[in-house]
Amino acid sequence: MNSPEQLWRQAILKTDATIGEAIRNLDQVAIKIVLVCNKAGTLEGTVSDGDIRRGLLKGLTLDSPVLSVTHHNPLVVPPDFSREMVMQLMVANKIHQIPVLDEDRHVIGLHLWDEMTAPPLRPNLMVIMAGGMGTRLRPHTENCPKPLLPIAGKPMLEHIIERAKHEGFNRFILAIHYLGHMIEDSLGNGERLGVQIDYLREESPLGTAGALSLLNPVPDLPFVVTNGDVMTDIQYGELLDFHVRHAATATMAVRVHEWQHPFGVVQMKGVDIVGFEEKPIARSHINAGVYALDPIAMTLLTVGAHCDMPTLFERLQEQAKRTVAYPMHEPWLDVGRPDDLAAVRLNATKKNS
Repeated sequence: MNSPEQLWRQAILKTDATIGEAIRNLDQVAIKIVLVCNKAGTLEGTVSDGDIRRGLLKGLTLDSPVLSVTHHNPLVVPPDFSREMVMQLMVANKIHQIPVLDEDRHVIGLHLWDEMTAPPLRPNLMVIMAGGMGTRLRPHTENCPKPLLPIAGKPMLEHIIERAKHEGFNRFILAIHYLGHMIEDSLGNGERLGVQIDYLREESPLGTAGALSLLNPVPDLPFVVTNGDVMTDIQYGELLDFHVRHAATATMAVRVHEWQHPFGVVQMKGVDIVGFEEKPIARSHINAGVYALDPIAMTLLTVGAHCDMPTLFERLQEQAKRTVAYPMHEPWLDVGRPDDLAAVRLNATKKNS
């Protein structure tokens, strides 16, 4: 296991790095901060997950320079600050990392909030859509519902619940249909996982939003919804906070998907050739299957009627309700095919090795 000193040294990037390199560093080092230093080793600034998200919202790409999202005036402390003073600064400024600089502004350390402390409990509900048939994953799903397929020795559902629990969620509702009794037998009321689990039992498949019409009572606070086959390192609490900050009725986590054309593209005007583009890359945002919703969104659902989440978003837009996108860069995989299952199992094995 790496020591804290090794971790902060790994979090240093040079000023000529890109946003993509910063994202990889945040994922690999996992201390939620990048330290941007010039060739002389002087701190130029810091980059957090939020800095990158704001940059992506402004239209920056993974190839944009890291300096375009760098916070150039971060809170720093000298080496003689006491632990108590540093913690007071963290609490007062709502931050979890403070670089330690010498008199020449060289980084000589990094104070990290102890992430092992129990997070504050969130009263918000989390709904997991776990009723799908998993047809594309047969024969794996012939006698096992897709959300119970094991990843690194635990069902996908347990990975999702444990990650959310780590962020303070403790109330879960699982929407079940296909082989739902196996999910109830496996997870029960959640006591084994230290959480509270209840169930929405669909008599017929209701879609990725329709099952929410069965919620009784309707939540009185914004809540998170995720598909039960999405394996991701997304921070569910940050998604919910983003939703509240933007005063949205519905928020959809979206991910940039890149596709490279296999051929050189000829640009034409009539029969005249006006340009060439060699194997261009197309970028688009895809639905990541994780959402935050306000209770008012439930008024546009009919009890027991089928509805997919994009349809609910369209209904909200027709009612002039605000729907926003939450750009995510965290590792993500929709486990829909055998190849996806093999990939997520391989990644889990690498993480645990």
